[in-house]
Amino acid sequence: MSNVRIEHDLLGDREVPDDAYYGVHTLRAKENFQITGTTISAYPDLIGALASVKQAAAEANTELGLLEPALRDAIVAACREIRRGSLHDQFVVDVIQGGAGTSTNMNANEVICNRALEILGHQRGEYQYLHPNEHVNMAQSTNDVYPTAIRIATCFAIERLLKAMEYLRTAFAAKAEEFADLLKIGRTQLQDAVPMTLGQEFSTYAVMIEEDIARLTEASALIREINLGATAIGTGITAHPDYAGKALAALCDITGLDLSTAPNLIEATQDCGAFVQLSGVLKRIAVKLSKTCNDLRLLSSGPRAGFGEINLPPMQAGSSIMPGKVNPVIPEVVNQVAFEVFGNDVTVTFAAEAGQLQLNAFEPIIANALFRSFKHVTNACMTLADLCVKGITANPAKLEESIERSIALVTALNPIIGYKEATEVAAEAFANGTNVREVVLGRKLMTEEALNEALRHEVLTRPHVYESAQRKG
Repeated sequence: MSNVRIEHDLLGDREVPDDAYYGVHTLRAKENFQITGTTISAYPDLIGALASVKQAAAEANTELGLLEPALRDAIVAACREIRRGSLHDQFVVDVIQGGAGTSTNMNANEVICNRALEILGHQRGEYQYLHPNEHVNMAQSTNDVYPTAIRIATCFAIERLLKAMEYLRTAFAAKAEEFADLLKIGRTQLQDAVPMTLGQEFSTYAVMIEEDIARLTEASALIREINLGATAIGTGITAHPDYAGKALAALCDITGLDLSTAPNLIEATQDCGAFVQLSGVLKRIAVKLSKTCNDLRLLSSGPRAGFGEINLPPMQAGSSIMPGKVNPVIPEVVNQVAFEVFGNDVTVTFAAEAGQLQLNAFEPIIANALFRSFKHVTNACMTLADLCVKGITANPAKLEESIERSIALVTALNPIIGYKEATEVAAEAFANGTNVREVVLGRKLMTEEALNEALRHEVLTRPHVYESAQRKG
């Protein structure tokens, strides 16, 4: 028995493995694009999105009387299997490919077609009964199928990232509440500034994430605008006038997403602006996650020769030569994810700019960059929350010591003793190695009672109405 079947395309005949659900077009792409070693099956959302588009197209074309119900039923059944996770190993083309995604679209057409042929009782490759292009790809082009599938896959990636960000935000918010009464010195330019609470410091991380949740939600609205029905360049050639609307309705029902058809399909087919905007939001998220991790590493530095204000949960031995050393490995890995996202954003920018006339040929690298960023940032948020933030503890003694020793405490006395006197207090405390409290009392600038009142927790960490100068008479 032969282990291959013969398939034909415009370049001639080729032997295709008999057990393969893909066909000759996929085979050539598999051979041509040996770039990353990563196939599109690495992105299940994309495979499911492709199957959703093909199912919606089949349903719309049958409703319009263009596709026989029996063929539709077989295509729909095959698509549903793929959406449930079947046959993903048959999506074998490289994630980075020439042809504006044509190889990905053809891969989907062939796998769906050959599975549908089996459902109809035929053999794989018997395209006289059901054809990948004539039936599975009816009223479609790669140029509307592929970007639509990318957008659908991106919608699901956005949903997962939003959940992960909210999970991390909640973890930071819980720590902010736990540390609400722990006074510490805030810092600007790594120099002592004014007092704050450790809770206030951690609340900023929660707020930054909350802001980015809002920005990502806003960006997702533009991604839900699709160009299905545009076919080759946006004119809708080969498609029925009512196809776009019916396909959209079916696709919304299949995916559960609130999708819409772009008002100008010619513009939508060539413009990658929504991907650029989304990539920019991902970069913004990564920037602030990385800044937060920089802070966590600095605040936990030491444990004795650094800041040492907080303790990160120890996750693994930190050195092959220094016994007892533990490194901040979780913040470090999140930093590295951020660096990757920055690079992916540059890739998306260049690829979007490189489009010409009615099509952008570089959407495969845009999709690859976006999907990698989404996956890695989502995993980073969950990892940071579970393996770091939830286990952070404070060092109250270290925090109190830094408050008492800090000359910056004198800033709180400006409204009471005046800037000139405060400056002299700071200079004397620094020169003599003493603290602000001792110098103020020694100079008899305030009574001890008034000083204690001025240095209360509530006065130091929030706006306050100051009375007239309270000097000891």
